[in-house]
Amino acid sequence: MNDFGNLVDKAKKKWALLSDGKIPVIYIGSATCGRAAGAMQTLEAVKRTLKEKKIKAKVVEVGCVGPCYLEPLMDISAGGYPRISYANVSPSDAEMIIESFLVNGNPLPERALAHFGDKDDKISEHIPRFFDLPMMKPQVRVVLRNCGVIDPEDIDHYLARDGYQGLKKAIEIGWKKVIKEVELSGLRGRGGAGFPTFKKWEICRSFPEKTKYMICNVSEGDPGAFMNRSLIESDPHSVLEGLIIAAFAIGSNNGYVYINCGYHLAIARLKIAAEDMRKCGLLGNNILGTGFDFDVIIKEGAGAFVCGEETALIGSIEGKRGMPRSRPPFPAEAGLFGKPTIINNVETLGILPSIIRNGADWHRQYGVEGNYGTKTFSLVGKVRRPGLVEVPLGIKLRDIIFEIGGGSWKKYKGVQTGGPSGGCLSEEFLDIPVEYESMTAAGSIMGSGGMIVMDEDTCAVDLALYFLNFTQKESCGKCSPCRVGTWHMVTILEKIVKGQGQAEDISKLQHLAETIKRTSLCGLGQTAPNPVLTTLRYFRSEYLEHVQEKYCSAGVCKDLVTYIIHPQNCNGCQQCIDVCPTGAITGRRSELHEIDFSRCIKCKACYEVCRFHPLAGNAIEIRSERRVS
Repeated sequence: MNDFGNLVDKAKKKWALLSDGKIPVIYIGSATCGRAAGAMQTLEAVKRTLKEKKIKAKVVEVGCVGPCYLEPLMDISAGGYPRISYANVSPSDAEMIIESFLVNGNPLPERALAHFGDKDDKISEHIPRFFDLPMMKPQVRVVLRNCGVIDPEDIDHYLARDGYQGLKKAIEIGWKKVIKEVELSGLRGRGGAGFPTFKKWEICRSFPEKTKYMICNVSEGDPGAFMNRSLIESDPHSVLEGLIIAAFAIGSNNGYVYINCGYHLAIARLKIAAEDMRKCGLLGNNILGTGFDFDVIIKEGAGAFVCGEETALIGSIEGKRGMPRSRPPFPAEAGLFGKPTIINNVETLGILPSIIRNGADWHRQYGVEGNYGTKTFSLVGKVRRPGLVEVPLGIKLRDIIFEIGGGSWKKYKGVQTGGPSGGCLSEEFLDIPVEYESMTAAGSIMGSGGMIVMDEDTCAVDLALYFLNFTQKESCGKCSPCRVGTWHMVTILEKIVKGQGQAEDISKLQHLAETIKRTSLCGLGQTAPNPVLTTLRYFRSEYLEHVQEKYCSAGVCKDLVTYIIHPQNCNGCQQCIDVCPTGAITGRRSELHEIDFSRCIKCKACYEVCRFHPLAGNAIEIRSERRVS
């Protein structure tokens, strides 16, 4: 493995050049979240400014560091200062900061967000450390340790930070000790089921077939979930290293990364990483000169939610329609092309290199009994600080939502966990530990890590309809309970939100949900009713309001609300006119506006812009009146 040692030495020397202070380094967060916020325009402004000012500097594109609400993020390391981070950087901001910092030597502490130096750095008097920010301090960065720090398209950056040391050690200690180490670590599958990782591996390894398959599942189709995508965009090598370690453990020479075709950036970075690995002898024949062969195919799936289920995913790779099949046999016995197959989630594989490199005890220091390690979550919805977070298992839900996320903008109502397969948990569950058993006992699941916060402007009935509508459309249609049952549930919910619901509809929903959950073929159908069951359980009063009083307390259900413009508050600013897509609002500037209800589609655009206008005084109100039938 001398060649590997040379690779690492070269990579560390290259990495050291980024912090030696000889030339400035500018880091731009260029994952999907950053790009959506305008990072590529900021990047162009950085390059243009450097050229115009004739400044010699290195520009590094990094992935998602976590706080998506602060994007675009731009960091600068120069002039003896540690890496300083600036948030919400527009192209004009970038030009101004570069000129001040790199030309005039002023890092603009009043404009800076944080720095990545040590606690005793002199600049800490004026700028906080990045990982001391309120959103970051409670987190534990394990699987996300490289995200936002390294260039995901440069293998040397990964190698310089202990990359592929886990693979090297795994091959040295042998597959039996690898499986034992994973067993002792207590690692459970991060895709949602929480099945012990080592146990699947043991089953697969026990079969004598020479051909076995190792698959990384990047199907991730949950609304509001982006943990897997962000990890691959920011640190693809960690996932690929974990994939090779898992393949070595089960005796596989053939691998697939099954990825949602909509993840364009993640796919591009995976391909770059795989090609660089082949050049370095880390993928292909005779890996690290040990005689172990393994290569991977990146398979783009069409984005079907059901293909997140193992057997549907296998069918899709085989060129068939992605439909679940009955089990047994389980994939570990007869999976892809009838051969023993292991499918692991992105995060499960992403943490493997660190477990093998650092040992089982290191992993068990995080989390709680039976739920060891950390878990990533995409924290979104009505929360002040949305983004990608990583916390120890067992942390309270309250700590994630309020300490890390900063709480909701308005009165907190609840949280949807686990995506369409999960459930809505009300305020009373804020103090439950976030781990597999507790979440299941509450009627929800942890899932792969989606977490959508609800406030008083969220209608529980409407939210249940949204998720059920999603799963109904994503149903493969193979089994009647899922195909027909979810359609009937959607139909009933649509009646309720339109104010046409009857008293018996609530009991029908309950009966249908329980039947579908009990009789569906696969996990999609078995969990599809969860959002309805949990909202019926914890937000039943809202169903009763919709059915008995034709009233939506959140003011969301369009057929139950009316938009009102208050004459005393409307100053005629015309912002509502500018955003109305149908031209339903009219009025001259500085004069009272009016709404033509025949053209109003109740899209809420006027209400949103009005309530955030400092002078408007919430001129537009959404009113829902109780009508006892």
